[in-house]
Amino acid sequence: MSFNITLVLCDKMLVSSSTLAAEIFKFAQSMAMATANPTRDLVVRRVSTDDLSVTTSSGFEIQPTHCLHETFRSDLIHLPAIWRNPRPIINRSKKLLDWISRQHMLNTVFTAVGTGVYFLAESGLLDNKPVTTHWHYFDQLKKSYPNVLLQRQHFTTKTGNIYCAASINAMAEIIVYHVERVFGRVIARQAQRHFFHEIRNLSHAIGYSDEEESSLTDEAIIQAKIWLQDNMSKHSPTKDLCASIGMNRRTLNRRFKSATGQSPSDYLNEVRMNFACELLQNTDLSILEVASFSGYSNQSWFSSRFKTWSGSSPGEYRKSVRSKNFST
Repeated sequence: MSFNITLVLCDKMLVSSSTLAAEIFKFAQSMAMATANPTRDLVVRRVSTDDLSVTTSSGFEIQPTHCLHETFRSDLIHLPAIWRNPRPIINRSKKLLDWISRQHMLNTVFTAVGTGVYFLAESGLLDNKPVTTHWHYFDQLKKSYPNVLLQRQHFTTKTGNIYCAASINAMAEIIVYHVERVFGRVIARQAQRHFFHEIRNLSHAIGYSDEEESSLTDEAIIQAKIWLQDNMSKHSPTKDLCASIGMNRRTLNRRFKSATGQSPSDYLNEVRMNFACELLQNTDLSILEVASFSGYSNQSWFSSRFKTWSGSSPGEYRKSVRSKNFST
């Protein structure tokens, strides 16, 4: 089954705010095919505000591949940033705005970057919902759409199937987050390694969500997460964790999974791997020492787990991030 991406085009759009999303997905599909990971056909379509070609902020002309009246499936619709004042573009985009509203009723995922969120706000899809945008347009957005819940302190927001990003870098993190959902975590890690200078925790891609997380209401699990972070270098911490918080393993596993969506061991693995990434990037410790500090007594087992988690060996990861840090 194919995964269908629709890129919205408009005059004065920033080209990179649109094409980068497609490039990240195309890279992920190529990596999945090359490494025999589960893959899906990827279909990328382009539509414009009035079905005509657009002229971007840098003077390039881009043609849409489809018209808004045509029937086709969109799993993800991506809205680009508009150069400078977005209001003139928004004011002449009624045809597109009606199409966006229809797509929203089909439970389609939307990603919007910078002033691209104006399309969603104008459609009424962000009323009483969290949103962010480029800092320069905070006040204008709030004045134009007083019912939106502007999150000035966050680079990314999520409300239902709508994801907003304040910048192109923040948008790229959201796109990689969706790559994981389509192609899996290993391929998403490979995409991170290719497009960013470091691997980050994918669960942190969304800065603010209006979906209340049960973990915030379970004090015991909050303490369990803190304990695992503080004691990750222990070789078998789960047993000690149960004793520390006064909970048997079965209850701990059930409540932890309910609150976080992960088992304690999976969460611990995430903590360890992210810490290992920091050590590989910022220190000259040997792989054995990185493994030990990260809670693994066996270097081979650590290397195997790291490759499963990231898609590359510890040595390959170190070489990759350092070459990006020091390249000119």
